[in-house]
Amino acid sequence: MRPANDDQLMPRVKFQQTGEAMLERRRPLSPSTPRPELQQVPFCKELGKPRDWRHGPEDRQQLSRSRMLLPIAQSPIIVCDHEPLIFDPTRQLDDQVPADLIHPVVEISPREAVARLTITGHGMTAESVRSTNRGKIQHQYRAPMHMLVMYEKGERRDGETFVEGLPPSALRNLERKLTFVPAGREFYDCHEPRGSQMRLMYFYFDPERLRALSKRGITGLPDSPRLLFEDETLWNTALKLKTFVDSSAGDPVYFESLGSLLMHEVVRFTCGMPSIQRQLQGGLAQWQQRLVTAYIQEHLNERIPIGTLAQLVRLSPYHFCRVFKQSLGMPPHRYQTKRRVEQAKLLLANRAGSMTEIGRAVGFSSRNAFATAFRKATGIAPAEYRRSVAPPITV
Repeated sequence: MRPANDDQLMPRVKFQQTGEAMLERRRPLSPSTPRPELQQVPFCKELGKPRDWRHGPEDRQQLSRSRMLLPIAQSPIIVCDHEPLIFDPTRQLDDQVPADLIHPVVEISPREAVARLTITGHGMTAESVRSTNRGKIQHQYRAPMHMLVMYEKGERRDGETFVEGLPPSALRNLERKLTFVPAGREFYDCHEPRGSQMRLMYFYFDPERLRALSKRGITGLPDSPRLLFEDETLWNTALKLKTFVDSSAGDPVYFESLGSLLMHEVVRFTCGMPSIQRQLQGGLAQWQQRLVTAYIQEHLNERIPIGTLAQLVRLSPYHFCRVFKQSLGMPPHRYQTKRRVEQAKLLLANRAGSMTEIGRAVGFSSRNAFATAFRKATGIAPAEYRRSVAPPITV
């Protein structure tokens, strides 16, 4: 229901002031770097009006300086094929959201390098972003809104991704990766696409909406950043929302239902609650999956023949490889490497030995082999990861 008086029209969302839309190079955060002040923005009639930004360069510059603020229930701007267009009002799904509520979205520079499509519902905004050239593109964001980034497709020849509180990652292949940015944290992504275009989604969540979930049996709130991770449950729901945004569908009930489900799954994931994995026909049975994964975990430092794993679950090597990938999303050797890297992270955080010792403890033949596999999986070197997570040694 809409607010009954003008006093209730005050936006509940705070956002930060900003200068230019994008810096050529991100300035690293440090304890001495002052954080931008957050301010309450009073309701402004002009902000609630649809505006045609095709009038001239002054208007486009003003949009850039305003940190690309989009009206939630009015006409957000889409940049498509290098031309800024007014969003079709029929794609606005939530008639109950006041038209004056606005919030910041990710700044992208150069602006004409991407096409953007946005749909807003109750407590969540979904934005589809597609690169339209192969030049250098920068994304930057900091706002009192939680954000989930979904990289559907893309590989970069250069660049890095950074979330405040974690070391930056220079991982090249971003396909099927997710990143979670808690409210108030800085996010920065710079990439020069390699080959085909980059396709990603930004999901913005109202913290109040997520906080309400704690009153429904989910304890804790998402406050820990996660950088370039994989989670099948989150991915599948996010992919459905991306398909909805990219299509011409206009079913508000379906959008709201998927958005609510994604918010629940974000809270469950960031709070460490187990996700509900789908059951695949033709994959490994539960007892087979438990047996194989436990065996791999117990023999991380060994080279395990495929025949050994296949014998454990009474399958031929060929059939085992097929159903293993179907159940766990990757071949057995990639799964073992992934588990080795995860175990190495624990040892690095606990300062348990030298790089060579840790590499051998988790099954790598040399320090170089360990460093190569670790960097490929995480985007950073083992030594850099240790410095970022291990507490300083006190004498």
